[in-house]
Amino acid sequence: MLKIETKNAPQAIGPYSQAIQVGDMIFTSGQIPLTPQGELVEADIEKQTHQVLQNVRAILEAAGSDLDHVVKTTLFIKDMNQFQQINAIYGEYFKDHQPARSCVEVARLPKDVLIEMEVIAKKK
Repeated sequence: MLKIETKNAPQAIGPYSQAIQVGDMIFTSGQIPLTPQGELVEADIEKQTHQVLQNVRAILEAAGSDLDHVVKTTLFIKDMNQFQQINAIYGEYFKDHQPARSCVEVARLPKDVLIEMEVIAKKK
């Protein structure tokens, strides 16, 4: 196993890694809308969704992968009524390549954010 770390995404805020590589597979931890400097993005679902996807992209790049090699995504969202807005932004990042996906509404997320996302990807 190989620990993946990058300064282009927020540092882990607990006893976990940004991602772990096993063989040619990469497993990210859940990414919330923190900037790489650790600042919380304001409570706007569009801005938070963009930041989460930018964080995921940065971690994958540090691992020698990219969004085109994502196999599975899992979205945790606070309000299913915001799914259309989230889905539209998600589609900007996953255009032709559309990985398998799960999306669940949850009661609460770390730091009371609106969205969290984790992915499984393969190396390029």
